[in-house]
Amino acid sequence: MSTRNFNPEERAKLKSLMTESMGVMTEIEVLSGGLNDTISAIAEEMQIKPSVLKRAIKMAQKRDFDKVRDDLDLIESILNSTDKLQNPED
Repeated sequence: MSTRNFNPEERAKLKSLMTESMGVMTEIEVLSGGLNDTISAIAEEMQIKPSVLKRAIKMAQKRDFDKVRDDLDLIESILNSTDKLQNPED
């Protein structure tokens, strides 16, 4: 493994990047925790699995419902053609 020596300007940029990135990562953790708490509370109140609610949120954010629908249609076709949809024990 080779060692690289950074010049003073590069070191300053790296230090700044590390400091800012660590702050952003901390903010993300805090916001994610709060979002998960909110999702869990609403899911419990509405008797929905939190994972289903999270998936709906991600699909809405990515705007990929049609892709997911196509994937689910293909999965259903595969399960039907292998008789696994009607007979999951086989």
